[in-house]
Amino acid sequence: MSTNLKDYHYDLPDECIARFPVQKRDESRLLVLNRHSQRIEHKIFREIHDYLQPDDCLVLNRSKVFPARLKCHKSTGGKVEVFLLNLPNEALEGGIKRAEAIAIVHSSKPLKPGAKVMCGDRLEVEFMEIFPDGKVRVALHHAFESVMDAIELCGEVPLPPYIRRQPTEKDKTTYQTVYARESGSVAAPTAGLHFTHELMNQLGEKGIKIVTLTLHVGYGTFAPIKTKDIREHTLHEEWIKLEQEAVDIIRHCKQAGGRVIATGTTTVRALEASCIKTGNAEPFEGLCGLYIMPGYQFRLVDAMITNFHLPDSSLLVLVSAFAGRQFVLNAYRQAINAGYRFYSYGDAMLIL
Repeated sequence: MSTNLKDYHYDLPDECIARFPVQKRDESRLLVLNRHSQRIEHKIFREIHDYLQPDDCLVLNRSKVFPARLKCHKSTGGKVEVFLLNLPNEALEGGIKRAEAIAIVHSSKPLKPGAKVMCGDRLEVEFMEIFPDGKVRVALHHAFESVMDAIELCGEVPLPPYIRRQPTEKDKTTYQTVYARESGSVAAPTAGLHFTHELMNQLGEKGIKIVTLTLHVGYGTFAPIKTKDIREHTLHEEWIKLEQEAVDIIRHCKQAGGRVIATGTTTVRALEASCIKTGNAEPFEGLCGLYIMPGYQFRLVDAMITNFHLPDSSLLVLVSAFAGRQFVLNAYRQAINAGYRFYSYGDAMLIL
């Protein structure tokens, strides 16, 4: 078990980074890893049904990405980007609609508390407080029915920095799972981007149980580990909700000898966090800061669907904890040599 950060590094050619999605979600490629046989297979994502059995339970993260990136301007015309880190809390004060949120701000010159910028002509962002870590508390004043109406109209899809292009109208659909329901994420739970309604129907017809939970993906998902010893890294907390109905299905699956298959590292963390106290899935709603690294004993998750992750990231560490660091890095090398597409809009892995 390695705790040295350099052992979770790999070199990725720039051309391997997917900057656009495939035309049809389930036509992305699928690298299948078998932890027991150490076998690696190359498939197409829609063939995943060949590896799932009727007693299995597929768990999805239904969190929905909201357009968290606000392109604003000062009264002088200077550009300011306000990246919302959470859904604003709506309030009504003296008949004025106002909402507050925590944000990261990019501006050519630092903005002081009290400064105001505009996003379009109907959403005003006021800077209320600057925290020691550089984050800012902002108030959003708007003339819409709700603050989410304002954000949906004025905000942009928060594509990850490595995509290195401006979001398009199409990204509002493609950077969202087909089953997304609850707004709150600033990054997509990307392992789920490969599913289509048709594929999910096929899995259901095969007898595979499909349940959902919520984990709102935070900005910290992009953050690399910066400590030489990965054990010294602190993971950002994210809000999760796992309901009783889903818990009952998961428990029944385990009792019947089926496998719990988590779609994405977010789902893995949420499931494992739910069973910390008793060892069994339990209903849970609240913040989750579970940091999974090699040596962790998985209690619920039997298999995982995941995309390829950035080097030096907590997500790569989690996958290594599940499948073994050397096996995972070997699979990554094979994927690079075979021309797989990496990161959010890239291809997927199924780890059995």
